[in-house]
Parts: sequence; structure tokens; C-alpha cells
Amino acid sequence: MRVLITGGGGFIGRRLAEALLRSGTVTVDGGAPQPIERITLFDSVAGAGHPQDERIEPVTGDITDRAAVEGVTARADVVWHLAAVVSAAAEADFDLGYRVNVDGTRTLLEALRGTGRRPRVVFASSFAVYGGDLPPVVGDEFHPVPQSSYGTQKAIGELLVADHSRKGFVDGRSLRLPTIVVRPGKANKAASSFASSIIREPLAGREVVCPVGRDTAIYILSPRRVTEALLRAMELPESAWGVHRTLPLPGITTTAGAMVEALQTVAGPAVAGRIRWEPDPAIQRIVETWPVGADARRARSLGFTDDGTFDAILLAHIEDELGGASAIAR
Repeated sequence: MRVLITGGGGFIGRRLAEALLRSGTVTVDGGAPQPIERITLFDSVAGAGHPQDERIEPVTGDITDRAAVEGVTARADVVWHLAAVVSAAAEADFDLGYRVNVDGTRTLLEALRGTGRRPRVVFASSFAVYGGDLPPVVGDEFHPVPQSSYGTQKAIGELLVADHSRKGFVDGRSLRLPTIVVRPGKANKAASSFASSIIREPLAGREVVCPVGRDTAIYILSPRRVTEALLRAMELPESAWGVHRTLPLPGITTTAGAMVEALQTVAGPAVAGRIRWEPDPAIQRIVETWPVGADARRARSLGFTDDGTFDAILLAHIEDELGGASAIAR
């Protein structure tokens, strides 16, 4: 079994690769586990943070470069498509967002079509596809009305995956991801970046700015659960998806203020005191276009789960990324 992860240099791609290496196999359609021969991590930027294993093949390239993409898809059996320009960056640079998020997705799908083998694809979409006059909780059938370029690009990606599946070119499935918290590493240009930064940076002993109000609600999922979801989406038989190739994932709803209160409870007031509240109207405006809750009934029926509480997400981050409570910079 040969695996391709686009955006494989990002933290979700690396976590997914690590999970695959630990398992050593990929199971599809309930069949026998198939040994992993190669995991290709395709990314626009070369990085040294990928897992050190002889099965790992890092490849640097442009997702819109047909020749480069054909090179990594030629023998791929299963593909996780994570490569993307993130939300605020896609809003700030209209052309870049469409080039990577739309043209890049189509380039990948067309390259996979060209193999003639109908490989299986999991596409990482986003709750940013929603917008407009949102109800408190969106259901599985709620129509996307994106209010950002990023959300529009992800909605187009979902349709591309569905149409290539309908035509029999790939066996695709799209997951609408909630905001992933807590992301390790440095802050990126995603509008949701603050949701990780207000936890990650104070725990590391650094001050940080929160650009949204304390009452700003946000729908979130942990890196642990999103990794499980990406694997689950690949494993499920095609019959579980039918014509509905897109699935909103379950998450939990919290607020920026509640997250900081949980941080103070776990790490103390000195750590929580490293957060400065400085509203950024542009970030606030983008975040407020996103839904703050989802029914996700279909996803739950297919075995996808959330974290239950924000405390569980916080403690998982401390365990997974900091080595336990003793590493907190108090």
C-alpha cells in the first residue's frame, strides 16, 4: 500500500503519518489490513520535522504543478489531500487562495484520474463553507453559503471531489473540519490561529494577543480526534457515503473566554495572565461567519467522535506536545 499526503509537512500531515507508521497498515472497506510500503509527504516547503522512518518519502513541490503532482500520484493507492492556503491568507491574497485551494485540488484530482486506477481520496474541507444567516446548530443538510474566499474555495473543492467520484475517476470523501485546537508550532495566517495561540503560547511562557472578544464562540476539535477522523474516513466502505460525499465532523462549542478560564484552572493565573485582549475587527468578522455548533448526526452514526470537553483537549495538548504538566512554564 502506497500512501500520499499532500500538505504532509504540516502538523496534521505529520501526525497522520506518525499514526500510519505506528499502525504499519491501512485497512479499507473492512478488509484485511494492508502493509504500508511508502508514505509520500508532498509539500511546498521542505521541512525537517517529518517522521524519521525508511517508509517516509518527503517530496517538495507545487500542488498546481501537474508534472510534480503526477510524479507523486503515479502509484498512490490512498491519498489524504490536506494542502491549502489557510483562511486569512486566502482572504488577503485572492489569487493565491484560488490557485492553491481550487486549481491545486483540481490538478491533484486530474492527476489521479490519469492513473486509471480510481484511488481513494480524503479531502480536508472546513466549516468555513458555512455562512450567512446561521442557526445556532447546523445540521447535515444545511446548505453552504460561504462568506470568505477560503470557505468558497473549500466548497468548490468538495464539489470537485464529489464530481470526480460520480464519474468514477476517484473514490473521494470530504470532511468538514472544525477549528483544530491546540495546534503546535508557530502561529499561521489562519483566522482561527488565535484559538491555539491563546493556549500554546502562555503554556510555553510567552505572551500572546487574543484578537477576538471573550464571548466569541468557536467550534473545535483536537488534533487527536481529527487524526482519528481522517483515518476513519479512509477506512469506511464506499457504501457508507453513497452520493453524499461530504461529512461535517462532530466537535464541541466553547468561547475564547471559557478556554482561558480552563487554562487558568489547569496552569494557574500567571500563565493565563500572559494573554492580552486586543480586538482585531478583520479577524472577528471572519470568525463570526462560521457556525458555532453542528448536529453531525450522520458522522456520529458512522463512528466519528468529538472530545467531550475543552478540558480534555487542553490536557491532551499538555500530554502530547509538552510531555505532561511538569513542563508548563509557570
